[in-house]
Amino acid sequence: MVATVLLGVLGGVWGLGVFDKLSEGGYEAPSSEAVRADKVAEEAFGRQDGDLVIIYRGDFANPAELKKIADHITGFPRSKMLKVVGPVVSLSGRQALVAVTLNSSDSNEQLKLFSEVESQLPAPGFSQQVGGLVPTQKAINDMSREDLRRAEMTSLPLVLLLLVVIFGGLVAASLPVVVGGLAIMGALGVLHAVALFVEVNSFAVNVASLLGLGMAIDYGLFMVGRFREELGRGRTVEQAVGRTVASAGRTVVFSATLLVIALAGLTLFPQGFLKSLAYGGMSSVAIAALVSLTLLPALLGVLGHRVGGLALPWRKKAPSERGWRKLSGKVMKRPMLFAVPITGVLIVLGAPFLGVQFGQVTEKVLPEGNAVRVATETINQNFSAFSSTGFKVVVRGCEQAAIRDYLDQVAGVAGIGEVRPAGADIEVTAVTAVLKHDALSDESKRALKDVRALTRPSGAEVLVGGTTATVSDSLDAIADGLPLMVALLVGATLILMFLAFGSVVLPIKAVLMSALSLSATFGVLVWIFQDGHGADWLGVTPGPLESGIVVLMAAIVFGLSTDYEVFLLSRMVEARGQGATTEEAVTTGLAKTGRVITSAALLLIVVTGAFAFSQVAMMRLVGVGMILALALDATVVRMLLVPAVLKLLGNAAWWSPGPLKRIQERLALHDEPAHDPMDAEIRAMKLADTRRIHVMSGHRRG
Repeated sequence: MVATVLLGVLGGVWGLGVFDKLSEGGYEAPSSEAVRADKVAEEAFGRQDGDLVIIYRGDFANPAELKKIADHITGFPRSKMLKVVGPVVSLSGRQALVAVTLNSSDSNEQLKLFSEVESQLPAPGFSQQVGGLVPTQKAINDMSREDLRRAEMTSLPLVLLLLVVIFGGLVAASLPVVVGGLAIMGALGVLHAVALFVEVNSFAVNVASLLGLGMAIDYGLFMVGRFREELGRGRTVEQAVGRTVASAGRTVVFSATLLVIALAGLTLFPQGFLKSLAYGGMSSVAIAALVSLTLLPALLGVLGHRVGGLALPWRKKAPSERGWRKLSGKVMKRPMLFAVPITGVLIVLGAPFLGVQFGQVTEKVLPEGNAVRVATETINQNFSAFSSTGFKVVVRGCEQAAIRDYLDQVAGVAGIGEVRPAGADIEVTAVTAVLKHDALSDESKRALKDVRALTRPSGAEVLVGGTTATVSDSLDAIADGLPLMVALLVGATLILMFLAFGSVVLPIKAVLMSALSLSATFGVLVWIFQDGHGADWLGVTPGPLESGIVVLMAAIVFGLSTDYEVFLLSRMVEARGQGATTEEAVTTGLAKTGRVITSAALLLIVVTGAFAFSQVAMMRLVGVGMILALALDATVVRMLLVPAVLKLLGNAAWWSPGPLKRIQERLALHDEPAHDPMDAEIRAMKLADTRRIHVMSGHRRG
């Protein structure tokens, strides 16, 4: 016990160093054509794109006013700036633009340099706006950190209060907090170690904190609840700990393994952003499970009956299971009445996802009226040559005459306004093809396909980059990796749940239930965040969903869905193994875990739901998405649809082919802890009670 705490604390202290090594990049596919185009152009001509753009406002038709701006920018700290271009006057003569390329290509270093020069950008006597890629990134980061602090201040006290209410006392409620704290600290240590070798995006810390606390609550509820149940049966503290680890602990192992594998699916994609989220999520879940299986049983052994200490006055007795048994009885009586409408509603909710569009993080994730967003929109509108909306076409290894002919073809593509030179030497020629429409519009995407489909000069290497190309290439990389991720999630779920429960039907049902829940969640998100229904109420600008966030949520929601399924089925299979009928097993499983699953979901909704009030649109997407997913899955799907489907399947739910069943039995993964005489008596009483409920229900129907 002491060793676990010491390792967790030391790991957390050392892990604090990760914050100096976190990256803000990793959203692009490293080996894509768009990234190669940027590298070739940078190697030939140096960094060309302005990292930040300042728009000064004044009467620049007056040469004296323009000279003041020109004199002002000569005082910029050139040791921190690679290039300063401008001032360039707008057609109206009321705006003058200055583009600055910072003296670093590293995203973290760019943010530091921008912070150092930001105070020197304003020109006396002129108002100004600052926009561009680096200011946008800084605004998103600052708002995300502020939102995270506000979410923690709002949600954590409420979570602690709910824990006390759910556990019925301060002592039991403190145990998941201890586990969660150690899980988060350990995950920070792991991330620090990983960051020494590869790029780790800062959002990985948020994922580690979220899942570390969330899974600690889940596992704590399940372990502590089982321990108190065993004590209530009259077992000694030592026996109760042993039974808890052998039953609930085994479920935690399978649950954590499935969730870690789901998150590992993110490493199949080339984007460093997604890999980072996998590192943070896997480490926090694995450590939460490890602490729950080592430190938590030790604490339970030390506390013993004192685990119920400092109990609330109305929680001196164990929570009643009567309500859950009544709910199960209603579902068992009319399973079709529950299964068919619920399935239909979930399919309807998921329908909008068929029209999903994907994009990437832009200034539009910032609130309307935000200074950086307004500045960037002004650049796109009034200074298209300095806008990030355009293709960067790079040609290498070709005669100039052939290059001119090819670029003439580029200029003739629908959706392209004009083609401007960006650099040329003996080997490489680069141009910027200015777009007539937004970089992520359908017209611009078609223009990209048309440009890449043009006949290229013989013997030349032609690369097309820019925002549209970067996003399209990133989406293609995700599309290529998605089948592998789905195969991993489905395959791992089928295999591990078969090994855990000895049935081939239960894993298939679990995958289908999780898929229904997941599609319904994303369908609603598309309806709101893309199609714009209720977007004004949420304060977001409708647009394509950020692909990386969608993939992350898919992994987490699928993993949590399977997590709740494992908790539910574990008690059903346990009851079934003790001789219960299908109806009795379903009723017992729902009665034993219904409160645990809904309580865990409620607590996780509080933790993640605070992000629904974020200033940044993609964080609102995460918050709203998690609320929808958890509310749907932990109530409608697990408490109503799963019992109804199991009732309809009957004994077929537990079926497995003979050869597979023998393999599973040989591995002994299905065995429950050895029974003692007390088990037989308790089992007989429980089964008699369950049968009495069904008989009474039948009499009422008569």
